[in-house]
Amino acid sequence: MFQKDTIAAIATAMTSAGIGIIRVSGPDAVDICDRVYRGKQRLSEVESHTVHYGHIVWEDDVIDEVMVLVLRAPRTYTREDTVEIDCHGGIFVMEKILEAVLRSGARPAEPGEFTKRAFLNGRIDLSQAESVMDVISSSSDYALKNSMHQLNGMLSDQIKEMREKILYEIAYIESALDDPEHYDLTGYEEDLFVKVERLIEKIQHLVDTSDQGAILREGVRTVIVGKPNAGKSSLMNVLARKERAIVTDIAGTTRDTLEEQIRIHGITLNIVDTAGIRDTDDVVEQIGVEKAMESIEDADLILYVVDGAAALDKNDLHIMEKCSGHKTIALLNKSDLKTQVTEKDIKDHLDAEVISFSAKDQTGLENLEERIKDMFFSGSLDMNQEIFITNARQKHALQMALESLQHTRESIMDHMPEDFFSIDLMEAYEQLGYIIGESLEDDLVNEIFSKFCMGK
Repeated sequence: MFQKDTIAAIATAMTSAGIGIIRVSGPDAVDICDRVYRGKQRLSEVESHTVHYGHIVWEDDVIDEVMVLVLRAPRTYTREDTVEIDCHGGIFVMEKILEAVLRSGARPAEPGEFTKRAFLNGRIDLSQAESVMDVISSSSDYALKNSMHQLNGMLSDQIKEMREKILYEIAYIESALDDPEHYDLTGYEEDLFVKVERLIEKIQHLVDTSDQGAILREGVRTVIVGKPNAGKSSLMNVLARKERAIVTDIAGTTRDTLEEQIRIHGITLNIVDTAGIRDTDDVVEQIGVEKAMESIEDADLILYVVDGAAALDKNDLHIMEKCSGHKTIALLNKSDLKTQVTEKDIKDHLDAEVISFSAKDQTGLENLEERIKDMFFSGSLDMNQEIFITNARQKHALQMALESLQHTRESIMDHMPEDFFSIDLMEAYEQLGYIIGESLEDDLVNEIFSKFCMGK
């Protein structure tokens, strides 16, 4: 599965920029780069972890002026000899340098192959490898911090600690069954029950974080709903801090959904502004209304904008009925005007927090932002200590491990023979191993890393 050859790829984005990086990794990385590099010294003669000025040359033509980093194994990202060529960041010049390196003996790296080699060479485990892409794709402060925690091994350490405890119990049971004279199982059931309960609590906690983890990774799908001219598009513009949606006094201006991604207190909101919901004979507007209703069903959070200057009508009642059962914040908009709707009027029909709001004056905005944070993260996140599971594969493995430990607990309560305990404990041990890559088939490893970006 693991080819001990030398790979190369452009490690920076394929767009014009000030600097571009070509990364080369493998046993012949230094020698290959020596064939295209011209400087005061050959790269094979310089010390590790040094930077050198020179030019990349191919067939006597100077391609670019460069800085070259020489990094020798094992103190590299891949634990292989690595050379990074820092060049000017034009797409054409990066491709020319890469072509020269490839013609000198390297092969094109596959997506994620540098990180895959880091994993296979034992520098990082699989959970850390997966967190690399999470770091790259982070869209909020919380998501970045969580990804960095995993990259630094916080999840790995917890998994390894639990596996060690499980393995100890398996070994003890097997030893006692093989040599009952020297290993006494008297009272062992009670002791094991306590230990299994603690493991169940720890794993259950990690599983429970997955909902918040999904929010960290993907953001909160937030839908703005309300009657025409209630102030939905104005709210969108206030939250986005720019004129994102067209605002007029004409009812039905917004006829299609409009999406925008914003950040509030480190949380990403994927906001959808919908058409005003009302009975209408306009065919186009009716399609927009139907799409608005569909958006409600898929929403993590609904911001229901109420026109406080107009009494509630059948359209409001219909909207509140659709919002029932969803996380909803009702914004009593136009608080700068004389209101005809009270908080009680809304709460009589909808179990939701009501916030007095004015899109015009932006009053109530801070209250809204704090409430959103509280709704999804119970007030605050301790990102110094907490790990949130953001990966579906990891969550599944945790759930399977949890199920095996629960079977162990049931076997203890039913006073089953000790070898039953061992079977379920071994299954939990294996499932936890999947998370850090201790028990994986080659095809799954390839599938995981194939999702990585090129050059990483």
